[in-house]
Amino acid sequence: MQLRLKATFTDGTTNEVVTNLSTVVAWERKYKRKASDMASGIGVEDLAFLCYEATRASGITVPGTLDQFITSLESIDVLETQDPKAVTAQ
Repeated sequence: MQLRLKATFTDGTTNEVVTNLSTVVAWERKYKRKASDMASGIGVEDLAFLCYEATRASGITVPGTLDQFITSLESIDVLETQDPKAVTAQ
């Protein structure tokens, strides 16, 4: 499962990131859930964590903790999702 996320920060800046396998695995480990659970809906904290980890993985400096990152956010939007199970072989 890949998500393209757009974070809007309280200072008006925006950032777009895409989750990858390591980001999703980190989410699974932290929240003890499976990636397939995302299809039934995830919470705002889940999105914030995925955005935080994807931003960090892309080389952009983030605050030291997830809570500090969340405090700096105004909103997170899911721009696109890609479910590997939805892709059919041709």
